[in-house]
Amino acid sequence: MNHHTEKRTVDMEIIGEWVEPGSRLLDLGCGRGALLTYLTQTKQVNGVGVDLDFKRISICVQRGVTAYQGDMHSFMQQFPDLHFDRVICSRTVQELDDPTDVILEALRVGRAVTVGFVNHGFWKNRIDSLVRGRKTRNAVYTTEWHESRPANPLTIDDFEHFCAVKGIRIRRRVHLLGDWKTPCPLRPNLFAGYALYELAR
Repeated sequence: MNHHTEKRTVDMEIIGEWVEPGSRLLDLGCGRGALLTYLTQTKQVNGVGVDLDFKRISICVQRGVTAYQGDMHSFMQQFPDLHFDRVICSRTVQELDDPTDVILEALRVGRAVTVGFVNHGFWKNRIDSLVRGRKTRNAVYTTEWHESRPANPLTIDDFEHFCAVKGIRIRRRVHLLGDWKTPCPLRPNLFAGYALYELAR
């Protein structure tokens, strides 16, 4: 198992601990369906995914995952309030054109919302940007700027400030060190490499 796959596995395991068996679940930016496949196998969820990338949706279908190609905000508007037990936005929020609208809509259709993201305030990212003066490139940020999708990298402090301003309740949070396995004991905005949040209104 390579380092990236190991990190993805730990990420999924933590999310899986928060998911109730048999939940009705929506995965925003579901990609190739790895998380939905994992949760279907381990928690028997009734899950559906949505993603803009047609090739990724095709892979979901090949895996037997129910997924739709399209805009996630428009997709959610088709559902009544609290239709899903949980909405998941894992490693997607930093790429959204309108993260506020998407998260608020997710809180409307979901009883709980899980958000996971790479902490751009992690100390190695700060040093890399300071020393190189260029876009951070490492095992997480693997591409040059011209190969990347539009992104708004965020930090843990950014996200918690956003939740406070928008009146979003943080039910629980997990901050992990740069190995994405070990809990971060202090100053997560500086020392955590990855963050997971469960949100509610």
